[in-house]
Amino acid sequence: MPPRISLALAIHNHQPVGNFGWVFAEVYDQAYRPMIEALERHPGVRLSLHYSGALLEWLRAERPEFLDRLGALVGRDQVELLGGGYYEPVLASLPERDRIGQLRRMGDEIERITGRRPRGAWLAERVWEPDLPTSLASAGYRWTILDDAHFRAASIPEDALWGAYTTDDQGHILTVFGTEQGLRYRIPFGEVADVIAYLREHATEDGSRVGMMGDDGEKFGAWPTTWEHCWGSRRWVDHFFTALEKNADWLTTVTPSAWLEHEPPIGRVYVPTGSYAEMGEWALPADEALVFATLLHEAVATGRPEARWLRGGFWRNFQVKYREINDLHKQMLRVSDKVAVMTEGAAREHALDHLYRGQSNDCYWHGLFGGIYISHMRLATHEHLIAAEDAADRLARAEGRPVDGAWLRDVDLDGIDEALVATPGQVVTVKLSEGAGIGNWDVRAVRHALTAVMRRRPEAYHQTLIRHEAELARQAADRDGGHPLDSAVDTGPASIHDLVTVKEAGLAARLTYDWHERRSGLVHLFDPATTPEAFARVEAVERGDFVDRPFTVAELTAERLVAVRDGSIGQEGRRLPVRVEKQLLVGGGRGDPSLELVVTVENRSTEWIAALLGVEWNLTMLGGGGNPAAYHEVAGERRVHDSSGARSGIDRVAAGNTFVGLALETALEPAADAWWSPIETISNSESGFERIYQGSAMLFSWPLRLAPGERSTVRMTARVATSRDRAAEEEAGARPVTGSGV
Repeated sequence: MPPRISLALAIHNHQPVGNFGWVFAEVYDQAYRPMIEALERHPGVRLSLHYSGALLEWLRAERPEFLDRLGALVGRDQVELLGGGYYEPVLASLPERDRIGQLRRMGDEIERITGRRPRGAWLAERVWEPDLPTSLASAGYRWTILDDAHFRAASIPEDALWGAYTTDDQGHILTVFGTEQGLRYRIPFGEVADVIAYLREHATEDGSRVGMMGDDGEKFGAWPTTWEHCWGSRRWVDHFFTALEKNADWLTTVTPSAWLEHEPPIGRVYVPTGSYAEMGEWALPADEALVFATLLHEAVATGRPEARWLRGGFWRNFQVKYREINDLHKQMLRVSDKVAVMTEGAAREHALDHLYRGQSNDCYWHGLFGGIYISHMRLATHEHLIAAEDAADRLARAEGRPVDGAWLRDVDLDGIDEALVATPGQVVTVKLSEGAGIGNWDVRAVRHALTAVMRRRPEAYHQTLIRHEAELARQAADRDGGHPLDSAVDTGPASIHDLVTVKEAGLAARLTYDWHERRSGLVHLFDPATTPEAFARVEAVERGDFVDRPFTVAELTAERLVAVRDGSIGQEGRRLPVRVEKQLLVGGGRGDPSLELVVTVENRSTEWIAALLGVEWNLTMLGGGGNPAAYHEVAGERRVHDSSGARSGIDRVAAGNTFVGLALETALEPAADAWWSPIETISNSESGFERIYQGSAMLFSWPLRLAPGERSTVRMTARVATSRDRAAEEEAGARPVTGSGV
């Protein structure tokens, strides 16, 4: 009998909560449907499939016949469906109660589709922490799939990955498979004959080895260049499945659960925290990521043994790298606590559904796949968290429990208190230690996070973009100079980790980095000669120290916050003492909440001071790409929200989004100059480098000239008008939506 081996393929299919419906449909046609059709053509091939909850919901609503076909494949034991967290959360980031809830909800759904309870769980982004066996086993799961990087970190040799291991936590046992690197790199990017030869090379006389390959289903047709390779003229998947069937005498395709029924684990392993290799790189600060990537690539290329120990950063450090991710995560924890104490019933189940949707992993990290930078998905995540908190608070009010008011509370868990104000119409948080800026301004009725704006930061991949554009410029110069260029050779599909594509020319020239977090209500003391262009390019000369420095609370009630800072202004080489007082007045009802910001600047020096007083408002209206639903209105002229402009002597501006159902009017006293420009990041994704609208920065400015002891006060009164109440719509029977992207 020839040497034998088994192959366990596990294909993970996922679309994020809040993604556009047309994206679901496009990837369905490119990857999900073709894979099911291929399995129907090749009944001898067995594998595991995983579909995340948002994708299952879309399939049920838009392609119900697909689930019937999937159920038939499961019924004839050709396919095993994997469970996991229903809305694809990173389990390690959740409270234990939500881990269990998400895992059980997926188990219930798989059982409804197939009549079988899943035994295996897909681990979102393969983010592992050592306490996860307790969560997974408590929810009824027996096994999961980790990355080869996890096993290297646990001192398991590369050649010992051809089997399953046991691990445990607090008396709970879990079996773990490792996705084998050689298989993952070859499927589907290598030649079919090479994959078969690689498996034959690792076969044994007793046939006790199993090769696990767990990876994204989107790489089978939806990633750039892969459709033609997998399903078009090259028909890689069909050729591969045919080869598996032809070699069935020594090469058996098997599902992990079936394998574990007759093969014991080959050892014990305790895995440290980790994810796949690229995630470790992405979690590092940008400058350190550049160093790490260089070291890792050099070590791998030269075959140095220490390459196995280079692991990069820890997934939770995304909460350090991006303030916006930390704010989102801590909001999720706060909302989870509120939902957990709700009285059992329909209202709680409704809130729990929104909470679980708001835990979808995609906006809690950033790497090659966009993550937190994808603004419509970020706002959808906020939307569901706002909805869950609103539902919890409305029930609490009905039961006579206090939920409205103002508190000093460590909202972002950095050891320093923020101010939190909640009313039936809005939730506002003020980061006192960093300029007393408004970090969250959530409008409950329309579930819109007005200030969910991303800061522009350096990213390690920006250097790739700069080098790419420099190389294009060099090639253009060679062309113009009559020098021959290297001819392109079609070598088949490339991994998205290797591709460099851009969606528009000249993106490197648009790279701009903010020196402060993009909160709202920040007070600037600029040089008097500052121009709108300098403000937009983040080149304005800041002479005060009030943008990101601590303020002290002088008064806090349910309607009013007063915060002060005794700072200074730079003038003629000296620092002169200045006090800034900020009053934030909270008002309005559920459908018409309001915020009024009163800023007073006092010259506490013995000299005259002169500056340009600016108050910065950073808002998002989901208005990228010139979307006409999102707008500014200045001096009676309506413009799209991602436009730029400047007007003098303005006493009123407006902004809104007609699709969201929100309009915001801000009155200015005295009249001010208004400058506005889009905040756009340059980020990388599987489809290439692109420019993404993150919000709009508007500066209201007044010339400031104060004698010793003199004070000046400006006032901005922002009133929100909502044309819909999402909670009322859902209570009336309207179908919940998965995002507010326009």
